[in-house]
Amino acid sequence: MAEWLHKLRTLLPRGPVALVSVLATEGSAPRGAGTKMLVTPDSVDGTIGGGNLEFTAISQARAALARAPGSWAVQDYPLGPLLGQCCGGRVRLLVEHLNPAQCGFLETEPGETLIAELTEGAVHRAYGGRLQASLFAARGEKPGLGTKIVEPVDAPCRPVLLFGAGHVGRAMARAFAGLPLSLGWFDTREELQGLPGLVCCPVEAMEEVLAQAAPEVAVLILTHDHGQDYRLTLAALRGRAGFVGLIGSATKRARFLSRLQAEGAETSRLVCPIGLPGIEGKQPEVIAIAVAAQLLSLPKDKHD
Repeated sequence: MAEWLHKLRTLLPRGPVALVSVLATEGSAPRGAGTKMLVTPDSVDGTIGGGNLEFTAISQARAALARAPGSWAVQDYPLGPLLGQCCGGRVRLLVEHLNPAQCGFLETEPGETLIAELTEGAVHRAYGGRLQASLFAARGEKPGLGTKIVEPVDAPCRPVLLFGAGHVGRAMARAFAGLPLSLGWFDTREELQGLPGLVCCPVEAMEEVLAQAAPEVAVLILTHDHGQDYRLTLAALRGRAGFVGLIGSATKRARFLSRLQAEGAETSRLVCPIGLPGIEGKQPEVIAIAVAAQLLSLPKDKHD
């Protein structure tokens, strides 16, 4: 579920909340259409890109909280001429004082899109099906009453299968939080069962998961046992996962490649060592950042 929806469920019962949504951008802009920020009288959650745009939007959002719940306005910001930001693009924002009576969509299990309609009393939202997101221009006539906005509930995320919950695995799980990576995390050791998000299961079950992995999936293998590493690497290469990453040295890579090729595995997808080249250091946190950067830099055709 999108973070802003989760956070809104927490904030709304506590007091008034304003929602700032990026409807459209043009040229160089700090964040894209669909970005959201929640503003209360004393807090801000999320970001539309920082700088004077965000400072101004927060001020406008708090001014909206002084108006009736359900009120909204569409605001245009040429970043250079109006706000003195050198990126020079344009941003169109929807600023609304949320009406709790119109937030019934929060009680519904999320669908794949959220459909909003601009009405005189409030912005009415409901979950829809698989629809193409609506795009608006950042200049010209502003959206008015009756306009429908269709937006994805979640940004596209690359599925990641992480095998291993040692020091490096745990550092990766922490580093991936908040990134456009959808994590599945596995280990065979039952004593680690309490780690949030970790699934403890036999290696045979992990091999079945790998056999079903789609081409957009990235696999990371870093278990506590080289025998498990080898079994999982072989299973991943026999499957369709587009990226198969194995932690280890050049020596480990050479030994694994020799065995894998002897078993007829196609090894061109194997990445070992893992991590974006140029990031030095063997601390778990450094490795985790290097791997996160590597996953985020994968070409788009390995995502879609």
